[in-house]
Amino acid sequence: MFAKLIRLVQSEADVPRPAIPEAERVYAIGDVHGRLDLLEPLARAIEADDAGRQPARTTIILLGDLIDRGPESAGVIAFVRNWMRHRTVRVLMANHEQMLLAALESSDALRSYLRFGGREMVLSYGIDRASYDAATNDELRAMLPDILPEADLDFIRGFEDWIVIGDYLFVHAGIHPDVPLEEQSGRELFWIREPFLSHGKRLSHMVVHGHTITETVDERSNRIGIDTGAYESGRLTAVALEGTERRFMAAVENTESGMIEIETDDTVRT
Repeated sequence: MFAKLIRLVQSEADVPRPAIPEAERVYAIGDVHGRLDLLEPLARAIEADDAGRQPARTTIILLGDLIDRGPESAGVIAFVRNWMRHRTVRVLMANHEQMLLAALESSDALRSYLRFGGREMVLSYGIDRASYDAATNDELRAMLPDILPEADLDFIRGFEDWIVIGDYLFVHAGIHPDVPLEEQSGRELFWIREPFLSHGKRLSHMVVHGHTITETVDERSNRIGIDTGAYESGRLTAVALEGTERRFMAAVENTESGMIEIETDDTVRT
């Protein structure tokens, strides 16, 4: 029995640690959900962290759910679009963006979308509150093309399903453990929880994901969950990846002072 246990430990130890390619650096940001007040300082912290390190090809990845629930979805979209003009910033499609796009095509989908955070998204674009409250569901759907800029919708339509860099896979919700990456459906990539979350074995890549809220970073042997519930908790988390190293940082709302503070975990995980 002990010999079997030793062999198991040795085999796990022999597995190379997931790595980002040499001379590259990646920052991945969890679900923003309209919290521009958290995204802006976290972006500044990422820029400062990147500038203070050796030059590298840096990629910033947002794991989706930029919109809904929080108060400033329109502002988040504008900020990210502008950030992309100066940086390599890539954005993942997620269930809330998918719900928005479906809501443009169906009154039933719009009704569901508004219940799950879409109301805050629509209001963030400046529609008169009285007009919003007075509109029927069908009337509101007819108003959406005038409320939501087509350029923003095209931007959202261009979000990526998944991103692979080195040994890491970046995806909004996760993957089905038994399905090859190329065959994963949107339902899995944007919505999955089980059997992904409880899967304890190795996957094709180390998966960095959002979608499932945890109080702190959920770091496992095969996945890293960084959705810390920004819209509700006031904590927006990012992971920095370089070589085999991982570091974490977060923009955190101080409920007493009302200020946004940056927390960093400089413990390098190798």
